[in-house]
Amino acid sequence: MAEAATLSDTPEIRERWGNFAWSEASAAKAKDIVARYPPGRQASAVMPLLFLAQRQVGDEVGTYGWLPIPVMEFVARELDMPYIRVLEVASFYTMYNLAPVGKYLVQVCGTTPCMLRGAEDLMTACRKRGMHVGRPSEDGLWTLAEVECLGACANAPMVQINDDNYEDLTPELLDKVLDALARGETPPTLSQIGRKTSCPEGGPTTLKEFT
Repeated sequence: MAEAATLSDTPEIRERWGNFAWSEASAAKAKDIVARYPPGRQASAVMPLLFLAQRQVGDEVGTYGWLPIPVMEFVARELDMPYIRVLEVASFYTMYNLAPVGKYLVQVCGTTPCMLRGAEDLMTACRKRGMHVGRPSEDGLWTLAEVECLGACANAPMVQINDDNYEDLTPELLDKVLDALARGETPPTLSQIGRKTSCPEGGPTTLKEFT
């Protein structure tokens, strides 16, 4: 999450997001999601609807997306559930952003394998580019976050940027990824040293051929 449960409810936010409604595409997706649950159990759809709303906010403002209070209130009305129940979900799961983020949310894994293999160097490289934890950079491109395990321990250190993983990183390799994103390009994802899945560095040493 870009910022830990720091909610803002200002007149400006109310003016911008107070009339939030589904886009045509989001409305169709929301209808399909809610229909998966039995009558009276529509509150079970809160997680996917929050994520859908976050994505729509991001599309509207050109960022990765976040959840203003009026948008969470909208989701609560859609599911006929108390707003506080929606907030409990949004503030618990790190997939939801409760504060504005940049176009790219750069999540650096800081758990033990990544920490031992240079995660702090990656954080330093990000800060040198003007990234801030919990808020967008001055150019609006980046928001930095240090997160717990992202599930690629064998290819540590790694970073998740928006929906993609970048693994086997050094500060120099991370800079190449970030430079490409800043130029509007799509850099290669996963291992940045050519490793296949979680094979040893340099490739497999046994079972090199599959029959």
